[in-house]
Amino acid sequence: MEIINLGEQNSILNSFIAQMRDRTVQKDSMRFRANLERVGAVFAYEISKRLHYSEKKVVTPLGIADVPTYDDQIVVATILRAGLPLHRGILDFFDNAQNAFVAAYRKYDKGDDFHINIEYVTAPDLNGKVLILADTMLATGASLELAYNKLLEEGTPSHTHLVCPVSSVYAVEYLQKHLPSESVTLWMATADEELTSHSYIVPGLGDAGDLAYGDKK
Repeated sequence: MEIINLGEQNSILNSFIAQMRDRTVQKDSMRFRANLERVGAVFAYEISKRLHYSEKKVVTPLGIADVPTYDDQIVVATILRAGLPLHRGILDFFDNAQNAFVAAYRKYDKGDDFHINIEYVTAPDLNGKVLILADTMLATGASLELAYNKLLEEGTPSHTHLVCPVSSVYAVEYLQKHLPSESVTLWMATADEELTSHSYIVPGLGDAGDLAYGDKK
């Protein structure tokens, strides 16, 4: 699995991540969602450089221009609910992309143990397409692995791009062991060192779903 940490480069992306982490700025849910969308746009642009292109003839008012545009059929997928603004930011760059959604959540057992429940999946045929699977937080890697494997029941993508802006070192190492090496690329903006006993990323940014859409029961 190829790993690309865009946060290691100096770019506007780090400013968006800084605002998302800032507990004062976080109080504005609309701004948090907007920053997630902008982060999605940055990742979409970088992923676009990895697609397959061919020249197309475009008729202008004054003539014909040869313009290289991408040929891949793209499916943008996300894990509900925290990934929705990120999903929208990516989708805004890929006009004709199809969409997929996965509803997954943690079910806590005794103590700090938990397992991942997947309740709902909707996706098009994925055979031969480029799958972009986005989730704002990558804490343990378990939910993303389950979502990815569940989506593969709908076909085999030509390549999968995992977009996880705020990740943990633990989760990155977990996915390296559990996902195929050649057909998957992991994109992130940071890899934080620590997980709490409840598997929350530190320093992280808190609960992305709550920050974007409000507290839940």
